[in-house]
Amino acid sequence: MITVTLFCKNDDEVARQVLGDLQSLREIVPHQVVVLDIEDYSSMQSVSQEGPIVEIGPYRLEGSIKRVDLQVALMAAQDRAIQLEQTGDKQYQRRVERGAVFSRTDRFSLWFTKHYMLLINFLVFLYVGIPFLAPVLMKVGAEVPARAIYTVYSPLCHQLAFRSFFLFGEQLYYPRELAHVPHVLTYEQITGSQPINLVEARRFIGNERLGYKVALCQRDVAIYGAILLFGLLFSALGRKVKQIPWYLWIAGLVPIGLDGLSQLPGLMRSIMPNWIVIRESTPILRLVTGGIFGWMTAWYLFPLIEESMLETHQMLKRKFEKIKQTTGISREITDAL
Repeated sequence: MITVTLFCKNDDEVARQVLGDLQSLREIVPHQVVVLDIEDYSSMQSVSQEGPIVEIGPYRLEGSIKRVDLQVALMAAQDRAIQLEQTGDKQYQRRVERGAVFSRTDRFSLWFTKHYMLLINFLVFLYVGIPFLAPVLMKVGAEVPARAIYTVYSPLCHQLAFRSFFLFGEQLYYPRELAHVPHVLTYEQITGSQPINLVEARRFIGNERLGYKVALCQRDVAIYGAILLFGLLFSALGRKVKQIPWYLWIAGLVPIGLDGLSQLPGLMRSIMPNWIVIRESTPILRLVTGGIFGWMTAWYLFPLIEESMLETHQMLKRKFEKIKQTTGISREITDAL
């Protein structure tokens, strides 16, 4: 049977007239009507009008809806359905079958579209938090699981000791002499390495006196820490933060790009010509530039994801309401909705 979906506001006179016309047309073209509150679906691209909207299969009526228009659309939808069934269109048959059942996958998807930020925040928290567990484990003597964390994160981060934080030691960081950070021991001083061996700098974990290295570098800690902070704020504000334009996200990429790329000659100092500027960033600069990039990235992506999730949520909610109204299902999915 053909399903007619009517989007309208409560107490809409035009909608009542449309419902009356549809009722009178049931003898000509059998159909069932699903009535949805248009305000609950206003964010869907297909539902953007103030007045009532009628969807009959692929046909759509809005604004001033006359009885003859409804009859034509109903008959066209009926003819189309008959032709699709007669030709044995399998895709059409599968769509009809899926549309009649609210599956477990649909239930999970409906729940997920409402609570996805919990999962994102949890995963980002784990990603940025577990590297801090490595020095804690080293401190308490659990070297095997600690080294497992360093190994797992090694392909994800350079883990250079002079660009990482240390816990439980004399200092929070041991930068290169080239960074010119005053009043701290440098990496060259604590290791006696001159020039610096990058392979050894990756492997260097620390010791009881110097502390133990976090398994993510300073910049990555700032990036994912900022993403986590924005995610928590985004959730606390009801996911109503507006997306920033793409060019502002690009602007957030500029500081980290300049700060990061300008360090590369410093890693190949011996083969660089004299006119190349040799520099090394500082822990504070890495935190600032990484934090800006992470924050702007989250500000650009999370509202975009929310828009997609809201669209999916409303599509699934519409499907559930359709099944509920046309089959008389009384069991509600109140938690997910």
